[in-house]
Amino acid sequence: MSWLRALKETARSGLSVERRRLEPAVAARGALGLALIVGVSLALFGPGVAVSSAFGAFQAAIATFQRSYRPRPTLALASGASLAVSTFLGYLTGAHPALFLALLALWTFLAGLAWAAGPTVGIIASSNVAIMLVTVTLPTSVGQAAGHAAMIAVGGLVQAGLIVLMPVRRWGAQRDALADALAAEADYARRLRHDPTASFDPVPLMTARSAAAVTPRQARRRPAELHGARGLAERIRPVLASLADPAVGAPAEGPQRDRVRELLAAAGEVLDACARAIRHGEPVDLAPAAVAALRTPDTGALLTGAPRRAASRLAALLGDVVETAEPRTETASEARSRPTLFRLLPVALAKMRAELRHDSPILRHAIRVTAVATAGYVIGSALPLGHGYWAPMASVMVMRPDFSQTYARSVARFGGTLIGVTLATAIVQTAHPGTWLSGGLAVLCAFGMYLLMRTGYAASQVFVAAYVVFLIGMEGVGVTQTVRDRVLLTLLGGLLAMLSYAVYPAWETPRLRGRLADWLTADGRYATTVVGHYAEPAGQQCPDVREALLGTRTARIAWQDGLTRATHEPVRHRGLSRAAADDAEHALAQFGRVAMLLEAHLPERGAPPVPEAAALAAVLSEVTERGAKAVRERKAPRWDELRDLVEAWERGEGAPEHFLLRKGAVLLLDALDELGAALEPPRSAAAPAKPVATPR
Repeated sequence: MSWLRALKETARSGLSVERRRLEPAVAARGALGLALIVGVSLALFGPGVAVSSAFGAFQAAIATFQRSYRPRPTLALASGASLAVSTFLGYLTGAHPALFLALLALWTFLAGLAWAAGPTVGIIASSNVAIMLVTVTLPTSVGQAAGHAAMIAVGGLVQAGLIVLMPVRRWGAQRDALADALAAEADYARRLRHDPTASFDPVPLMTARSAAAVTPRQARRRPAELHGARGLAERIRPVLASLADPAVGAPAEGPQRDRVRELLAAAGEVLDACARAIRHGEPVDLAPAAVAALRTPDTGALLTGAPRRAASRLAALLGDVVETAEPRTETASEARSRPTLFRLLPVALAKMRAELRHDSPILRHAIRVTAVATAGYVIGSALPLGHGYWAPMASVMVMRPDFSQTYARSVARFGGTLIGVTLATAIVQTAHPGTWLSGGLAVLCAFGMYLLMRTGYAASQVFVAAYVVFLIGMEGVGVTQTVRDRVLLTLLGGLLAMLSYAVYPAWETPRLRGRLADWLTADGRYATTVVGHYAEPAGQQCPDVREALLGTRTARIAWQDGLTRATHEPVRHRGLSRAAADDAEHALAQFGRVAMLLEAHLPERGAPPVPEAAALAAVLSEVTERGAKAVRERKAPRWDELRDLVEAWERGEGAPEHFLLRKGAVLLLDALDELGAALEPPRSAAAPAKPVATPR
């Protein structure tokens, strides 16, 4: 993609508005917390303290809107406390430009590294730096600085208290994540009716797994219907695939296929009903036709062998999902453990230290944002526009570790700021609102931002820019600054951010082969583990199989995320074209699907072992590890050992009696051959013929 097209695409995405469900109750609660802290601060301490405390409450509410499954009060408290520390240190050094610049560089670098701990931590850390640039202009002494910092922390405390006192849809994020996973399974079942080899996006299941991790305090309060259904959904997916696939399930046409389609449709309806019940905390309302289709005795008469076993397991698993999804008062004792915030700190520090390597995109982001913030602060202070913090503040808020988000947010920030600053400055300079009215307008803008922040960055920035203008205007600071000055400084910050990525990029495109190799390695480990359990039967519940499956899902999601980011980069494919990437993705998805089909029919503990499976597992491990190395080195991967084994089995030499194992080996080889064809380097064009001399 050319630079011109990349800029056009990112600008369009930055200015787009998404149709998302609005949450006015949550937005009103955040605005109420802000109004309380502003009103009390104004009445007791004056506008200066009110501005500081308002920033604390404003940022704490934003933290609770982030996609995190930690308790919302915890996020509000952590945001308020960290912002208080940041601003107090900024207050102490604000009177010494050189010292403050050094602190700004250090704090911005740490905020950039904080993205290693996750987007929620990265956003909070970046916001702390941006708000620190504004608030340090307020106090004049150490005592006042301590008071302002304390009020910032109080702002976070107020927001946390309101979340506890005025809960809105308890466990809503966890309910949505689990319901989305069940709804994705339902959609998968319906798609299998028409496409027996349809692919499945593992993101909803991985999101539900992340949401299922709870702290000890959360585990004591979690509703029972949020425990257990995710694990059942995980077990249903391979059963659905094995029931639908004609290679190991029912024939492609005929009465058995018709019965399978009926079962898949019924499974989709049951899973959808369970998803609705969990999302809203209501009893499960099942369609009678779906229940009848699952219980009909004709299934046992029509289906035989592996399809019959899959149908029986599907009915049992769906019954367990329905029972689990029913609202109950008791809580489950077992839960995935999530570390508390204090125990998470050393984990986050370890992740940040791990990114201190030259090839880390997080480190590159930290260096970029540090250079841009310090340069923006110096340039903004030197320009005769006043309040130069608008430039570095814009840079820090828009910069992200990847190209597309940084450029899209830069365009959105400028567009939103242009509108918001123009309207707010026009109101301030024409109506001259007093302190209390300015505070009220700031609260109103905050409500608009909270309400629309998930519909698009540009829409929310209109209210953010107006909020800053009104809030700073409460103390009379910056009233004389014109729209032109603020917009120019914001444009400067956005341009610096965009320029930094062009000068010091961290492109995703050159890393695509490495991500593809990681996925192949994970897929190979998963298939090897599953096949190995045919040689040593251990039953359906195998921790090593589960761990290998999670590994392949993580690698697949990393590949898909990387491919999405690379699509918008102005970088050539460097050895992996878009067509080759699509074909390779399809091949590895099919490889993982075959391994999943084999997992759906794992022998029970105590079943007769299949000794030939050990040889297949060893060969799979060898060829996938070597193939991954070839992919990284831009060589054509080869699967000779697996091909030799499959051909020997087809000739009857050492072939197992197990039909699924023989068929699975053939399907695995087909998928790897498809991968090899996708990655095969293009043949060089034939040498052009010598030009024929034209007669003079």
